Amino acid sequence: LYNTGGYDSVETLRLLEGTVDIYMPDMKYASDDTAVRYSGASGYVAANRAAVKEMRRQVGELDISSDGTALKGLLVRHLILPGLAQESKQILDFIAREFSTETRVSLMSQYHPAHRADKHPELSRRITTREYEEVIEHAEKLGLENVYIQYL
Repeated sequence: LYNTGGYDSVETLRLLEGTVDIYMPDMKYASDDTAVRYSGASGYVAANRAAVKEMRRQVGELDISSDGTALKGLLVRHLILPGLAQESKQILDFIAREFSTETRVSLMSQYHPAHRADKHPELSRRITTREYEEVIEHAEKLGLENVYIQYL
């Protein structure tokens, strides 16, 4: 199991080919401006998308046994941030367009303002139920079939 922030280089991921059964990358931002503002991660979107594409190439869709055990594949995680539901929708658009509506996605609602959130007033709150529902509704509209949701 390789749990990653999703900002990996494709070259590094290729070195891991054959040793990782399950990739669990984050897809955090859909905008490089947002990635730089909140994480100082320039070139994040292209790097993240290339990395997740490589992960999927290696392991495919997540295969789950009859007893519910994940065996091999990709599970994309996305933490919804306050005020950024539109970026969340863009990430789901990318997944549906570039991968498959069967791709497993975990839409996480547990954002909690901490660390340096006070430097970004827009991040000084939790997400609202409405923001979370808006992203879930978009996933349904896209026909994404395997979305894990959390209840607020």
